[in-house]
Amino acid sequence: MRLYYFETSNPRKACAVARHLALDVEYVRVDLDKLENRDPAYLAVNPNGKVPTLVDGDLILWESDVIMCHMARSVGSDLFPEDDRALMIMNWLFWNATQFGRYAGVFYSEVAIKTRFNLGPPDAAKVDAAVRPFRRFARVLDCHLAGRDYVVGSSVTVADFALASTLPDAEAACMPLREFDEIRRWHDGLMRLPAWSDPFPARQAA
Repeated sequence: MRLYYFETSNPRKACAVARHLALDVEYVRVDLDKLENRDPAYLAVNPNGKVPTLVDGDLILWESDVIMCHMARSVGSDLFPEDDRALMIMNWLFWNATQFGRYAGVFYSEVAIKTRFNLGPPDAAKVDAAVRPFRRFARVLDCHLAGRDYVVGSSVTVADFALASTLPDAEAACMPLREFDEIRRWHDGLMRLPAWSDPFPARQAA
C-alpha cells in the first residue's frame, strides 16, 4: 500500500488507522505548501488534487473514510467489523460527513487552515453562522457518548477515528466545545492511543 498524505485533518485519520493496524505502508508526503497536490503526476493518481489517497495494487481510493474501512478490512480488523456494527459505523461516518464534520469544518478551514497557510483572517460571518448548527450536532454526539468509551460497541472503530478527526485542532480552531463534557472525555481517551496522538510518519531532516 502507498498512502499519500499531508499533516491535515483527513489524512490524519488515514495515517492513524494505518499506524494503529501496524500496516506495511509506504507513506508519500504531498506538500500542500509547495502545491505538490497540483502536480500532474499526483493529479494522475487523484484528479481531485486532495489528500489522502491510497494506492493498493490496482485499487485507488481517495476518500479518507473509505480508506480507513479498506485498510481495516484488508487485515480483518474489528476497526471495521463484518457484522451489524458496520452499519452503525457507516451511520456515524455519513452523519459526520454531512452534519457534525460539515460545521466543524468551517471552524477548521476558516481559523486553523487560514492561519496555517497564511490565507488571511477568518470570515467572521461564516464562523458565526456555523456556531448554532455545530452546537446542535455536537449535542447529538455528546448525548450518545454518555456512558460510552467508543462511538460504536466496546472497542475503538473507524467511527472514532473519523469523528475525532474534526477535533485535534479544536482549540486552535476556536470550536465551541467547552459545554460538551462527554465529547471532551471521549476525545481525551482517544488521545491516549499513540496512533492518534502522533499519527504522521517522522520527517527526515533535509
